[in-house]
Amino acid sequence: MPQARHPASSFDVFNVYFERIYDPTMHVVFTFDGEIEAEIMREATMRLIASDPYLRSRYTEVDGLPVWEEIPPECRDGAFFIEKRSWPLTPPPPPPPPLDVRKGPQVRVGLYRGDEGDRLAVTCHHGFCDAGGALAIARDVFSVYRRLMESPDHRPTERKPCDRSIKRILTLHSEEEKRGALAEEEPFVDRWSFPAEHPGRGRPRVAFRTLAPERLELMKAFGKEHGATVNDVLIAAFFLAFRNIRDDPSDIGSPRSILTSADLRRRYPGLYDDCPIANLSAAYEITITAGEGAGLEDIIDDVTTITARRKAGHLGLAAILFYEGIMARGMPAVLEFFDDMIERYTISGLKNPVFSNLGVFDPGEFLPVPGKGRSNLDLLDVQYLPCVCWPYGFLMIASTFRDRLTLATAYEEGPYSAAVVERFLGYVDGYLP
Repeated sequence: MPQARHPASSFDVFNVYFERIYDPTMHVVFTFDGEIEAEIMREATMRLIASDPYLRSRYTEVDGLPVWEEIPPECRDGAFFIEKRSWPLTPPPPPPPPLDVRKGPQVRVGLYRGDEGDRLAVTCHHGFCDAGGALAIARDVFSVYRRLMESPDHRPTERKPCDRSIKRILTLHSEEEKRGALAEEEPFVDRWSFPAEHPGRGRPRVAFRTLAPERLELMKAFGKEHGATVNDVLIAAFFLAFRNIRDDPSDIGSPRSILTSADLRRRYPGLYDDCPIANLSAAYEITITAGEGAGLEDIIDDVTTITARRKAGHLGLAAILFYEGIMARGMPAVLEFFDDMIERYTISGLKNPVFSNLGVFDPGEFLPVPGKGRSNLDLLDVQYLPCVCWPYGFLMIASTFRDRLTLATAYEEGPYSAAVVERFLGYVDGYLP
């Protein structure tokens, strides 16, 4: 009997094919002060996958159409594993293995059993969902686990296929608004790139730096003084650190750009409540010109002006129209888009860096989590391990847990130098208040 199929959205398709410039696998890692009931967590993972038509699917293309095709139960092996090892914070270990979006299922849960407690990694693929979707999966995993601890017979409610399409946002806008969004959107221009040792592939690595709670308070105070958000302050520090690590005189006094993203769930509250696990993040560009010796206070006004203008406009609408326009011409047009993009990067060696602020991870969204003996575990930390980049891509994320802000990047060592990446994070730290 043929397996059921569900349409893949344009944002799904493009995030699948971004595999050509980075590994789209993402991991949310939860650190506990004790041991989770491993077999119950395994059962929770498998029952959650069985209940969701997208989690139990693989990405494929049938007759030129991208779809999520459900896979039979016997093909879901490997969705849960246990590894006995400690996971030291310094230096961070390599990230967990990539997830194969074309094989499925679309979530993998890894339990790392150490001497001082468990770490649980919830892994998914950006072709399937964005960071917000990954956190929603993690909440579901813990919810099913909690219910199974109470009742071994519990099975999550079967979810129905939903409209994951980004097109439902388009129905909220008039043709005039769409034309206006396209007219005001500046084309992306790659102007610089992170310093690389050489092109090609290497060994996946993660680097991060966690700041004390008082640093976040200083960022808020600086932002308030300049009419800026913490996100604006982070963008400015990221920009300055990137210029610093390059140490290229041509960057001084010249326009340089970074990409950042907006979660469209916040832009359109309630619109996707029936389908929280989806790709709903849109990228936009911020271009700044800074003179020699510029500091945070010299560019923060420019950053806040740009982000305020973006928020006041049709944020994300032009990106949706752009991707939908390519998809309307079929998969050959998508492949041509990526071929052209890779050719540009190869010839120029330029690829604007990406910064994404994932916001605050609220422990209340995941707790309580009962452990062995049925007593509730304490959640010590939540870390998000982003997509692994190689030249010429580069990504840094920020996230906050219990007032501790963490900067993180994942990269391939060899093409990129570990020492240079660590120095870059040090520069970002140094520019922040």
